[in-house]
Amino acid sequence: MSKKTNTWIITGIAAVAIIGGGGYYFTNSYLGNNVEIEQVIPASTAASTTSADSSTGTTVDQQKVGAEQLNGDWNISQGSKVYFSVTTSRETVNFVNEQVNGKWTINVNDPTQSEAEGKIEMNGIDSGNGQRDEHVKDADFFDMAQYPQATFKATSFEGMPTEWTEGEPIDLNMKGNLTVKGIEKEVTFDAKAVYDNNELLLSGTTMVTFEDFGMENPHSVVLSTENDIEVRLELKLAK
Repeated sequence: MSKKTNTWIITGIAAVAIIGGGGYYFTNSYLGNNVEIEQVIPASTAASTTSADSSTGTTVDQQKVGAEQLNGDWNISQGSKVYFSVTTSRETVNFVNEQVNGKWTINVNDPTQSEAEGKIEMNGIDSGNGQRDEHVKDADFFDMAQYPQATFKATSFEGMPTEWTEGEPIDLNMKGNLTVKGIEKEVTFDAKAVYDNNELLLSGTTMVTFEDFGMENPHSVVLSTENDIEVRLELKLAK
């Protein structure tokens, strides 16, 4: 058997995460998912524009949210995370990065004037396996000494209404450019956003491939790896 066994790669927002392999003997220390995805928008969030008044039992309209509250700069705040996930023939493994910052400038009257940008520090990638995490930061993969950050810059928003309902998700598409290791790739995030208690919550996903960032999709006699890699944003923003 070759000394080089299996290499797994995860990429995203700005990042590519690599699990295991390259130059290491294949051991169980490189296997196992230790990160569970935490969504900022609860699955139970109501999709209806009405809610029950607990004191009277009647149905009341939820509060409408307009340009005065929505327009302006929203900064990524504490609790925001970016995830990267890859599925092998054995399991799906998630990486998380909490070293996220950036902003979203909203203009609901003219969505073409809306902007968003963000970056992550590649050193913040965490799969819950220190040996695996250190390996992905080496020059063979992320080359963090030369590329310490990955970035995303939005170029357009589709589906943004002029008026929102507090606590109710809206669906939108956020198109932009993701740059990892100096390679730029156009992507579209399928996203949901919620205005709730003076805070914006944004959850979105997109798919990239190994080849998008100049990497091969590796296989071995032990594991096979799907070519698609999910990138997930779970962001909290405040003015």
